[in-house]
Amino acid sequence: SSAGVGAPTISPPTPAGAAPQADFGETLASMASDAISTIKAGETTATAGMKGQASLQQVVQAVMMAEQTLQTVVAVRDKVVSAYQEISRMQI
Repeated sequence: SSAGVGAPTISPPTPAGAAPQADFGETLASMASDAISTIKAGETTATAGMKGQASLQQVVQAVMMAEQTLQTVVAVRDKVVSAYQEISRMQI
């Protein structure tokens, strides 16, 4: 992970042979990128289905996967917002 100039980075020890873990921001960015790709694939398959270039089964599977992905993204967003609101209410 990259940090700003002069900012110390603290990493937990990793067991021998284990790969270092990505930070929270990198994980969220990766999840968002995967979600966008899945939703775009569903959209592309639905368009292909309307043109007769994809079967109904392919269209339904792609659209359902995109819908499930969107529901997951919304659930994660809700949890992040809830955690932020809880942290902002903490007394310092």
